Amino acid sequence: MRSATGNWLLATVFMQITEIYKSIQGESTYAGLPCVFVRLTGCNLRCSWCDSEYTFSGGHGMDVEEVLATVQTLSPEGGLVEITGGEPMLQERDVIPLMQQLLNQGYKVLLETSGERPLERVPPAVVKIVDVKCPNSGEPDTFRIENLQMLSPQDEVKFVLADRADYEFARDFTRSHNLAKRVNAVLFSPAFGKQASGARDAAHCLLDPRELAEWMVADDVPARLGLQIHKFIWDPALKGV
Repeated sequence: MRSATGNWLLATVFMQITEIYKSIQGESTYAGLPCVFVRLTGCNLRCSWCDSEYTFSGGHGMDVEEVLATVQTLSPEGGLVEITGGEPMLQERDVIPLMQQLLNQGYKVLLETSGERPLERVPPAVVKIVDVKCPNSGEPDTFRIENLQMLSPQDEVKFVLADRADYEFARDFTRSHNLAKRVNAVLFSPAFGKQASGARDAAHCLLDPRELAEWMVADDVPARLGLQIHKFIWDPALKGV
């Protein structure tokens, strides 16, 4: 909600939060950088390989001021903040002012979203990382195609791949929509088994990264191979990293 002067009225805005923590960014072109993660509760999709089912319910209510204070404690000198879930845009009314306030305070803000919800109200300075669902996710055709018009040269599009069919879908989608010229990066990432635990290696990937790399090279696809590096640093089952 805005006041008569156009400022956000923070105390009236609440959202359901699963967790807020600081770690290393594991994906996207920002991989490897320290990042504060604000993970919202709730998702309307049920991807077959989902590794964050614990976000589907529960959590606790926080207003924007409480979230900002937590972020400031974890990263007082600014830096990178990712808004994720679940699907954070299910709480659009509340998360939009949160993102704007983070920007106002000098943070670099990433939004991780499936693109199933409208994106036109996302503040322009927010970097949208849009995870277009492939056939073997179990949630094909959920990407809102009009969101392509909301993408800017700073944004990124990610495809999580479980097999050759997913790869071909991502390759063809990337080419037919000229994604490489729309956004900063197109990312092809092998899916991890959602029950992965223990060994920190590629054996947990549903699609062998080497095989994916070979397909990408053979097809000269305008995308980059992305790995969830946090799952190679810590136990893949560990949360809050």
